Amino acid sequence: MSPRRPIPVQREEPTAAYGYIAGGDKEALLKRMRRIEGQARGIEKMIEEDRYCIDILTQISAVGTALEAVAFKILDDHVNHCVRRALASGDEVVAAEKSKELLDAVHRFARAR
Repeated sequence: MSPRRPIPVQREEPTAAYGYIAGGDKEALLKRMRRIEGQARGIEKMIEEDRYCIDILTQISAVGTALEAVAFKILDDHVNHCVRRALASGDEVVAAEKSKELLDAVHRFARAR
């Protein structure tokens, strides 16, 4: 079976604000990502210090959960802003592309779990 090629999707116009930007969530998302980055550095330090395996695994799980929360927030913003706008535009081609883009993203996200 040959690898699937992504279907080109029309992206938002550069002047259009994405959901996380328009909703004022950008700074909150960046703050969460900096916190996750710090947690990842902490895991690296734990490994360097030969800390107990279960403690390291617990921290890895916490980082995964935190990243998942960020992903859900961005996915939620995408649905409530980008996809909703495409559907409201009345352009069936754009709406179909955004819907497919959303479903593909959900499938990728589900496979990663």
